[in-house]
Amino acid sequence: MSLTLDIGATGMLAQQLNVDTISNNIANMTTTGYKRQRAEFQDMLYQTKVRAGASSSDASTTIPVGIQQGMGVKTGAVYRINEQGALQSTSNKFDLAIADQGYFQVTLPSGETAYTRDGSFQLNQTGQMVTAQGYTLQPGITIPSDAVDVTINGSGQVLVKIQGQSAMTNVGQIQLAIFPNDGGLEALGNNLSIVTEASGTAVIGNPGAAGYGELRQSFLEASNVNVVEEITALIQAQRAYEMNSKVIQAGDQMLNTVTQLR
Repeated sequence: MSLTLDIGATGMLAQQLNVDTISNNIANMTTTGYKRQRAEFQDMLYQTKVRAGASSSDASTTIPVGIQQGMGVKTGAVYRINEQGALQSTSNKFDLAIADQGYFQVTLPSGETAYTRDGSFQLNQTGQMVTAQGYTLQPGITIPSDAVDVTINGSGQVLVKIQGQSAMTNVGQIQLAIFPNDGGLEALGNNLSIVTEASGTAVIGNPGAAGYGELRQSFLEASNVNVVEEITALIQAQRAYEMNSKVIQAGDQMLNTVTQLR
C-alpha cells in the first residue's frame, strides 16, 4: 500500500515542476526574444512480479503478459521551443530583430561569448553597440560620433551617414551564430545563453546567408509565449496535481482501514 503514497508523491512533484515551468513562461510573456519552455515527463522503473514469456508449468506453457507495477513519474526534460516570435516595430534605430534562425553574439565581462535573440542594442560612451547590460556586440561595431544617420540592412551591414558627406560609409558587419542543437544552450538569465556540449559549436555567418535569418532594423522579436495555451496548460496541471493528491488521500484512508482491523 505504501507504493500508492510514493507514486502519488511523484505525480505531485512532477506537476509542481510543470506549474513552475508554465509560470515562468507567463512571467516572461513580454520578455524580448524569450522562448517558451515545456516540461516533459517519463515513467519510472517498474517492479516485475511475473515476467512475460516465463514458463508457467512443466509443459513449458508461456505467460503471455506478466505483471509489472509502475513506480510513478519523473521529469525527463524541460526544453525550449524555438519558434519565431512576432516582430514588433520600435522607434529605436539600434533595435534589431532576427527573422528566422540565428543568435547575436555578445562578449561577457569574463571574455566568454554569450548568445541572445534580444536585439535591443544601445551605444555606450565610446559609440560601441552594446546590450542593456553593457555587453559588447561581437564583432564590435562602433558608430562615429559625427554620424547623422545609421542604417542596418538585412544582411547585417552597418552603414552610417557622416555629417557633410553624401555617401554612406560601412562601419562594420553584424554576424549571427547558429547551432546544431539550440535546445542544448545553457540559459544564464538576462536573455543570454552559452554553449554546452549538447548544443554543439557555434557556426558563424552573415545574416541572410543560407540557414541564417535576416535582420530587421527598428524591430524587436517578442516572446513566443501564447497566453491562451499557457493558461489551458496551467489548468490541466492544476487538475493533475489535485488528482495525485486524491490518490495519496485514498492510500492513506486504506492504510487507516488496515490498521484498525482487530
